[in-house]
Amino acid sequence: MRIRNALYGIAAVAALGGCANQAANQTANQTDIVAAAPAPAGSPAWTEPPSYKFTLTSSCGERALIGRFKVTVSQGFVTRDEGLDDAARRALMLRLSKLVPTLGELKAEADTARKEGADQVVVEVDPVDGHPTSIRIDPRANAIDDESCYDISDYSAG
Repeated sequence: MRIRNALYGIAAVAALGGCANQAANQTANQTDIVAAAPAPAGSPAWTEPPSYKFTLTSSCGERALIGRFKVTVSQGFVTRDEGLDDAARRALMLRLSKLVPTLGELKAEADTARKEGADQVVVEVDPVDGHPTSIRIDPRANAIDDESCYDISDYSAG
C-alpha cells in the first residue's frame, strides 16, 4: 500500500513539474515575439523595386521550397529562378507554380504570420536600404517542421 502511494506521489510531482516547465517555455516564446517583431529602429522602410536579383537560401520545415536559389524579379514576378544546389534543383523539377517567392512575397508571409499570432517572427533587414536579409517564422513553437527560414544574399536592385 505504501509503495503504491509513493508511486502516486512521484507521478504527481512529475506531472506538475512538466506543467511548470511548459509555462516557462510559453513565457519565453512570448518574449521572443515582442523583442523580435519590429524592424530595428532607424532602418529605412523598404519598397520592392520594379526589378532586382537576389540569392535565396530556404531551409527549415517540411516543404517543397528547400535549397539555394538565384532569383530574378521583374514587375513583382519571378521571371527566372535557378537551383544552386541539389535540393533547389529537385524543388524546381516539381514545376510548382510560384514556388520561389519574391522578396515582397516573403515580407508579406512574415507580416501575415505576425498578424495571425505566430509564436515567432523574426525579420532582419539591411541597414542601408531596408531590404530583408533574413526571415524566420515559427507558427507554433511546439509543432515539428512548420518553421520557415529564409536567408537573402547578393541582393541588387535594377
